Amino acid sequence: MALTTSPLANVGVEVSGFDINEPFSPELQEELKSLWCEHGILLFRDQDITPDSQIGFSRIFGTLALHPLKATRSEKHPELFELINNSDKDKYVTASYKGETIVGRLDWHIDLHYTGCPNHGAVLTAVEVAKEDGLTGFGDLAKAYDALDEDTKALLAKLEVAYSFSMQRRHMRFVDLEGYEPGPFSPRKPSDMKFPDFPDAVYPRCSPIQSVAARS
Repeated sequence: MALTTSPLANVGVEVSGFDINEPFSPELQEELKSLWCEHGILLFRDQDITPDSQIGFSRIFGTLALHPLKATRSEKHPELFELINNSDKDKYVTASYKGETIVGRLDWHIDLHYTGCPNHGAVLTAVEVAKEDGLTGFGDLAKAYDALDEDTKALLAKLEVAYSFSMQRRHMRFVDLEGYEPGPFSPRKPSDMKFPDFPDAVYPRCSPIQSVAARS
C-alpha cells in the first residue's frame, strides 16, 4: 500500500493510497505514525468505515482510553464517543449569538484538557457531512508558538494555567460574550448533563499519553 500526501490549506495533509479495510502491516503502521507526528492532522477521504474498523485503526496510534464523559460514549462500542445533532439533547447546547440561534458551539479547545490528562490524539469519522461549509477548524499550537517573539515565549514559560470544567459560557474566560444569551435549557452545572464534576486541572504537568476514537 503506497501512501502519498498533499498539504491541506493551513495545517495537516491529505493521505491517499490508503484503505482502512486492508491489513495494517508493521511498516504501514510506522509510516502512518510518522506522518501523524510530522503533520499533526491526517485526512483520509472516501473510506468505508465501521465502528470496528475505526477502533482497530485508532489503536495504531496508541492505547485507547474510554472517554471520561460516560454519557457521550457509544453503548455498543464504548471505545467511541458520539457527537449527535438533531437529537433530544440539542436544546441543552442551544444558545443565541447576536440574535442568531446556534446549536453546539464550542470555542477553541484541547480535548480533555480539563481532566489533567489530555489525549494524545483522536480519530474522527464524519457519518453525516454538512451540505454547506461546516464551522469546525483545527489549529497547530506548535506553529503558533514558533511564530511568537522571544519576549512572549519567556512570559509564557512563567505561567501556570488552570482549566475549569464549566457548562456556562459566561463563566469561561477568553471567549467573546458580546451578544451572547444562553438558551432556556442551558445547563448550569455538569451534573445537569450527567457529567462528572471535574476538579480544576493545572498545567504545566506531566501526563500519560492516551488516544481516543470519536464518531460524529
